[in-house]
Amino acid sequence: MRLLIINPGATSTKIAVYEDEAEVFSASISHAPETLAGFSRVVDQLPLREALVREALAKAGFAPASFDAVCSRGGLVQHIPSGTYEIDDQVIHDIYNPPFGEHASSLGPLIANSIAREAKIPAYFVDPVSVDELQPLARITGLAGMERESFFHALNQKAVARKAANDLGKPYEQLNLIVVHMGGGVSVAAHEKGRVVDVYNVKDEGSFSLDRAGSLPVNALVNLCYSGIGKQELKKKLAFEAGVYSYLQTRDFREVERRMLEGDAEAEMIFRAMAYQHAKDIGAMAAVLRYSVDAILLTGGIAYSDRFCAEISGYVEKIAPILRYPGEEEMKSLDLGALRVLRGEPAKSYSETISNLKL
Repeated sequence: MRLLIINPGATSTKIAVYEDEAEVFSASISHAPETLAGFSRVVDQLPLREALVREALAKAGFAPASFDAVCSRGGLVQHIPSGTYEIDDQVIHDIYNPPFGEHASSLGPLIANSIAREAKIPAYFVDPVSVDELQPLARITGLAGMERESFFHALNQKAVARKAANDLGKPYEQLNLIVVHMGGGVSVAAHEKGRVVDVYNVKDEGSFSLDRAGSLPVNALVNLCYSGIGKQELKKKLAFEAGVYSYLQTRDFREVERRMLEGDAEAEMIFRAMAYQHAKDIGAMAAVLRYSVDAILLTGGIAYSDRFCAEISGYVEKIAPILRYPGEEEMKSLDLGALRVLRGEPAKSYSETISNLKL
């Protein structure tokens, strides 16, 4: 079966063509920041991005009708359990009326839906960032009326967990795993028998990352809110100008490591502090799993760093074996998610799922 895979990011749109599990074509279409800055909303980029995707496919000799299905990365849709979902009218509605804000990944289902309707083939999305499988206890905070929410690198976390399960020779649904995605953002999750029962929300809690603040002292944050800074400016600061960037003015982890090796004491402190906080989060998720942990999985771009992984391992290696899966396999994960459905596993209905969750 031939599948078209679509994965929009902040400044690029990745596409790939798979023949079953084998990738036969891939391309990354870059979008200049100054060009995208001209759009007031992310969804306004749809005509531009879709046209470029179609152009790239045409140049490579792939017509929409040559595909058996299209599968895209999901966006900031409503909270739903993990799985492969059909792109229906409710998905499109929620992307144009986003419940949790806008993100470039939300363009994926829109492009996939357009191409699929023309070709009269099915369109799917898999494991969006808003996947929510939290156990009830994990939702409670210290303030009534405020609940913890689930936002994490679900697509790569689930894919890596399944890959580790294969390597360990057991079904994913029989394992307890702690997965740590380390990229521009970081998410640390407890996978209990196939469900992510707790997770440090990549948007606003847990350890700091390259440019996100993670958890902050409450009183200091309240003082910052009343220091004269505007709401949107503060949100930008916490989400894009915090973390490593706020200390070292770089978002490139390789530069942090290079500066540390050249004797930069501050770079070393921040390098070690980030590993320290990741380790603390792993320890917390181990407690969630009652310390019955089959493996700790380190993934994402930063997992390529031997030194950083060794720094984390020094804290947590007594909890469980540590397995490394550097980088991310989002395109492959989307392909496999669609193939599972095309080979007989029922696709989930987004509209029915959210209706049932509200009952």
